[in-house]
Amino acid sequence: MTELPKHFDPAAIETRWYGHWEEEGLFRPERDDCEPFTIVNPPPNVTGSLHIGHALDNTLQDILVRHQRMLGKDALWVVGTDHAGIATQMVVERQLNEQQQKRTDFSREEFIEKVWQWKEESGGEITGQLRRLGCSMDWSNERFTMDEGFTKAVTKVFVDLYNDGLIYRDKRLVNWDPGLKTAISDLEVENSETNGHFWHFSYPLEDGSGAISVATTRPETMLADMAVAVHPSDERYADMVGKNVRLPITGRLVPIITDDHADPELGSGAVKITPGHDFNDFDVGKRAGFKPAEMLNMLDADAKVCQTTDGLIPDELIGMDRFDARKKVVELIDAAGLLEQVEDRVIVTPYGDRSNVVIEPWLTDQWYVDAEKLAVEPMAKVRSGEIDIVPKSWEKTFFNWMENIQPWCVSRQLWWGHRIPAWYGDNGEVYVAADEVEAQAKAGEGVSLTQDEDVLDTWFSSGLWPFATLGWPEETDDLKRHYPNNVLISGFDILFFWDARMMMQGLHLMGEVPFHTLYLHGLVRAADGQKMSKSKGNTVDPLGLIDQYGADALRFFMAAMESQGRDIKMDEKRVEGYRNFATKLWNAARFCQSNGIGASTTLAAPKATLPVNRWIISETVTTLNALNKALDDLRFDGAADAVYHFVWDKFCDWYLELIKPEMDGDGAEECRQVAGWVLDQILVMLHPFMPFITEELWHAMGERSYDIIVAKWPNPRADVDAEAASEIGWLIKLIGDTRTARAELNIPPGAKLTVHVRDASDGTLERLERQSAALARVGRIENVSTDVPPEGSAAQIPVDEATYVLPLEGVIDLDAEKARLAKALEAAEKEVASLDKRLSNPQFVEKAKPEAVDKARADHAEKTAEAERLRAALERLG
Repeated sequence: MTELPKHFDPAAIETRWYGHWEEEGLFRPERDDCEPFTIVNPPPNVTGSLHIGHALDNTLQDILVRHQRMLGKDALWVVGTDHAGIATQMVVERQLNEQQQKRTDFSREEFIEKVWQWKEESGGEITGQLRRLGCSMDWSNERFTMDEGFTKAVTKVFVDLYNDGLIYRDKRLVNWDPGLKTAISDLEVENSETNGHFWHFSYPLEDGSGAISVATTRPETMLADMAVAVHPSDERYADMVGKNVRLPITGRLVPIITDDHADPELGSGAVKITPGHDFNDFDVGKRAGFKPAEMLNMLDADAKVCQTTDGLIPDELIGMDRFDARKKVVELIDAAGLLEQVEDRVIVTPYGDRSNVVIEPWLTDQWYVDAEKLAVEPMAKVRSGEIDIVPKSWEKTFFNWMENIQPWCVSRQLWWGHRIPAWYGDNGEVYVAADEVEAQAKAGEGVSLTQDEDVLDTWFSSGLWPFATLGWPEETDDLKRHYPNNVLISGFDILFFWDARMMMQGLHLMGEVPFHTLYLHGLVRAADGQKMSKSKGNTVDPLGLIDQYGADALRFFMAAMESQGRDIKMDEKRVEGYRNFATKLWNAARFCQSNGIGASTTLAAPKATLPVNRWIISETVTTLNALNKALDDLRFDGAADAVYHFVWDKFCDWYLELIKPEMDGDGAEECRQVAGWVLDQILVMLHPFMPFITEELWHAMGERSYDIIVAKWPNPRADVDAEAASEIGWLIKLIGDTRTARAELNIPPGAKLTVHVRDASDGTLERLERQSAALARVGRIENVSTDVPPEGSAAQIPVDEATYVLPLEGVIDLDAEKARLAKALEAAEKEVASLDKRLSNPQFVEKAKPEAVDKARADHAEKTAEAERLRAALERLG
């Protein structure tokens, strides 16, 4: 046994134990003959640092994997980082800019070399931070989405999907980010409401018979208009359909067509159609017979005006930024007398989530995955239950997106990433192959090849994570043993970015689901419920919380607050409270040491005769059952709640107090054996949540032949002892109610009282006799008498069938105490009435800030409880 320091200092133990676990290979003990359990971490960006969402996500995963490891399984937690194409290229380009250099000053190969150099020097900071959190990952097999094996897997997948007809090249509109100069996915676009305008233009008919009115929020796009559409049922324009209008500025003749997209109730009912710069117009254009190759493009990659293929845009507009061109187009149309009106309007504007630049729908050639076909199998597996989405409420969202899924654009105009394995021949053909040698063999001699400049979307490669990390496409032992994974834990916000795509890739390429359970947790929000963001200044640094309160306290907070389907409100006071919980456990262990209580030598519960020991063993069994069920059901809050209340309420506050009178008598050795065993069970049950303090206490309590990280999960081999549970439950209620009465009535703490009992059964009298030592020492009840209590004021305490009478004459000043209680009750009732009035006012409830309403309700509940307590105290005085 190693004597524990008086004060619990998390920082002193965390680094030491983590280094020990990793050096000894305890995160992946050799268990080839055991049942496998596999979980993969959502690979964080190599550019990233630990944020509060990472802390939640990885804490939940670590709880599961530590629990499964203690159950004796071959538990594998796959770890790695994502190359994060856009984010990493931005970081390195920013560094070059600081040196007055830019990417294009270098060849592609030179730039990529600089990225690898940055990765070696600065990348992967987050992996060290995950260690600080206590994540027991398989670092010996850490993966990176750009490592050689993973790159081989990505290339094979692209080639296989292409050969299966599921990847193709097409000219379509994409979300173009002019800041990053690359296409991005719909999921990487953030829509914001901005103040804008609605311009109404008059487009003259070619035959001079009139004009048609159109409206737009993007006037500059009229330079590439190809039609005007009206609804087929709109009789106002029936005579115009089929005629041409002559566009202002360009003079281009475009037809008036019919399409259901035109809403007769919106504006004039006529809409300008720019298929090369609007997603809806692209579909209208295709229905009208325009081929994508024929659609006009008026912007370059920088979102500056360029000449269309018909050469009709005036030279003065060429090279102008899109927003400058907007002003100029309005001026020119106004000068021509064709500007009808301008309305102020709030416009939903798309921004790139990384660049914060307005996104431009842009017509370009890109590579696409036929996501519609790949979505069929994942939907079937979720419906059949082979993939269980937890909580179930997310299934509706999943199906809604999958049933309406669009082609997935997987090409990005970057240099950093997996270069697309496609080569273009000077004969106009494209050759998709594993490498250039194979492509040349397909093309034949004499054909000159050029590789596609684009790289693949990062989510394409991370979609292979559950199997490529295990060695696929090689048939490795790990792949055979650990695919499919057991569970995937992720934030709901990457359900479509990542989770659904792993289902698509895994089912198509492996023929099996990638994981059996998908657990989606909520977001960690600021204390007021707002989403955290740097711009709001309300982000929380988890490393700062670890520095202040310890990793164990932060981890326990995350688990305790994680309730399926709900976001978590950050509450630093709760984190501090769980630090206090750790301190409570630490002090309980020190108490045990000082009383000769040490490490247990048995997995099964020791034999016990004393009711208090039979009770605590029963409570251990009950807690273990609740904990096991909660972990099986992925109810992290329920699991944390079960172990917390057992440790704090049952073990520390009651059991250790109740055995104090026994430590000097015949039952001392039994108490030492039971207390040591229960403390061991606590350390093991708590270890998945609070790994550092539990490992420290595990070794401090006595000699151990193994670390707690690989200890066996509790198996008490004991039943709940109803008789002992009833007796100790009665004892706790009697002492607790007596303490409450003493506190309410201001009875001095040191006063030892004689309690008179009325209507007690023989069984209760026997209990009073058996528990007299505990009642005297813990309850400060010096004597229990069956005599009639003396006349005068007394406190009445009913417990079960009996009533316990505490005579108060000479113990307290009764008149002064009644006056004090009455005054306090009056004040509490006044506050309750005031809060009642405020909360019954609809003006307050509907218009006040939500946090103000929540505080008023909490204050109301608190003051109501206080009034009830004071009223009960007065009634006790008679």
